[in-house]
Amino acid sequence: MTAVLEVKDLHKTYESGGEPVHALCAVSLTVDPGEFVAIMGASGSGKSTLLHLLGGLDDPTSGSISIEGRNLAEMSDRERTLFRRRRLGFVFQAYNLLPTLTALENVLLPSMIEGRGAGDREGRGRELLATVGLGHRLTHRPQAMSGGEQQRVAIARALMNDPALILADEPTGNLDTVHAEAVWRLLARLSHEDERTVLVVTHESTGATFADRVLFLRDGQVVGSLDPGGEGHASLVATRYAELAG
Repeated sequence: MTAVLEVKDLHKTYESGGEPVHALCAVSLTVDPGEFVAIMGASGSGKSTLLHLLGGLDDPTSGSISIEGRNLAEMSDRERTLFRRRRLGFVFQAYNLLPTLTALENVLLPSMIEGRGAGDREGRGRELLATVGLGHRLTHRPQAMSGGEQQRVAIARALMNDPALILADEPTGNLDTVHAEAVWRLLARLSHEDERTVLVVTHESTGATFADRVLFLRDGQVVGSLDPGGEGHASLVATRYAELAG
């Protein structure tokens, strides 16, 4: 089985006040097709830096990132932009929906940028909103939806161009417990039933139990991993998190 994501010996160093700051140190990992991986770590552990590098939004100091066998570093800026748009789906903590557009219009944005035909993209957008349980909210704007509904719209948008990899940054950070659980269940279903490959950065032990594997970051390094054992094992994840990444 060829990995969707392969990271080898990744380093990222910044300068602050003339001194080097090592945000990531020798990070290596692989994510297989259809796998759901959660990355946990304390503030400053390097989670956001790693996600930006995986999304092609920044360049590593050294090391390599390959997605579907393509090395991001070997792409031109234009090639990387097109690859990111076509093969990666992003889900953000703040939803990032356009307030003047309906749920359907927000979902259609990636395919409109890509230039897909109107009929083709609208049919797919309706199908995706139905998939995330919002087929009845097509014409509602973000302000008329709950936070959980807005995040599900954002997930549908991330799926619009049929990406190889979904990258989610604290996707339930702005949600209450009930809506957060619904989002975690949706991400797990997309992975386990639809065979979507999902990588999520989170600090939530309960949410991480929905993943197939949890990686722990500390001081820019992967310091351990865990099979969370499924829903209901949050205490196991929290204990391991405290041991390795706290």
